[in-house]
Amino acid sequence: MKTKSFGYGLISFSLTLLAGCATAPLSPEPLLIETGCPAVVPCVLPATRPLSNGALLNDQDVIEAAWADCAAQVDIVYQHQLEQARKL
Repeated sequence: MKTKSFGYGLISFSLTLLAGCATAPLSPEPLLIETGCPAVVPCVLPATRPLSNGALLNDQDVIEAAWADCAAQVDIVYQHQLEQARKL
């Protein structure tokens, strides 16, 4: 009785191991995070020229929204400064 040769099995096993040695694409570089003050833009109130009471009410809403945007920027800078002071 003749024994079976396991040569084919070993060759296919080594070929599958070699497939894992292929070059892989480089991993992406990590993004650098700059820890500085947030960018602030000057607060600008839009010019208005209401000609009726309805337009005056509308302009009041627009100006209040502009003031709210400006206040939000100030709050962001203030919070950032507090966080930086806590780290020191």
